[in-house]
Amino acid sequence: MARSKDKSPRTPKEHGRLKQMWQVFQMTRRYDSNIVLFMILGFLVPVAIGIALALIFSPENGLTIALWIVAGVLGGVLAMLIILGRRAEKAAYSQIEGQPGAVGAVLRSSLKRGWVGSEMPVAVNGKTQDAVYRAVGRGGVVLIGEGPQTRTTRMVEEERRKVARIGGNVAVTVISVGPDEDAVPLHKLSRRLTKIKNSLTKAEVLAVNNRLNSLKDKGLPIPKGVDPMKARPQRGKQAG
Repeated sequence: MARSKDKSPRTPKEHGRLKQMWQVFQMTRRYDSNIVLFMILGFLVPVAIGIALALIFSPENGLTIALWIVAGVLGGVLAMLIILGRRAEKAAYSQIEGQPGAVGAVLRSSLKRGWVGSEMPVAVNGKTQDAVYRAVGRGGVVLIGEGPQTRTTRMVEEERRKVARIGGNVAVTVISVGPDEDAVPLHKLSRRLTKIKNSLTKAEVLAVNNRLNSLKDKGLPIPKGVDPMKARPQRGKQAG
């Protein structure tokens, strides 16, 4: 009786996780017609490697061959989950790309460890809804322009001067997320931040972020970020 009581609460959780994964897969497949192919390849490649290694190093040992194959299968399942996660993230952000507050959604939900950002922009144009966001991390201060560079450059430069006045010699990196050719796609923004060379310690990150937060204008009409998981699909971007 004790064992049955212990196992019964876990069953709904497991079903809930499987259902959630299935829903993520279904959502991703609507916007990414290649997801099934990539997941199949992601599964088969580790399995093929496991079989090849088994035949090379243990061609006459059945147990070792079985272990290699099991390892390949586990690696294939892991690869499938990684592929699903990345493609799902890309599909989710593709639904809000170009909308005001999209960068804020990334900074709120997808920032890697060591970075601090806010869904609220530090500067915004009330007419065009173009905005500038700020993130602080080991790579210094990053100013992210949301919108065409021809309209965000002035706001970015104003924020750069503020950072120089408060942050001293802190490195400042400017990233553009918008329609320009050299702009960073929304789903790659978080990974782009992690590629910036470290120049601050953890204590310096906290100190610089606190100084910059003191500059916030509470009266600024700033829109909140968009929730990518609640965004309505755009017909023009729906594939397959």
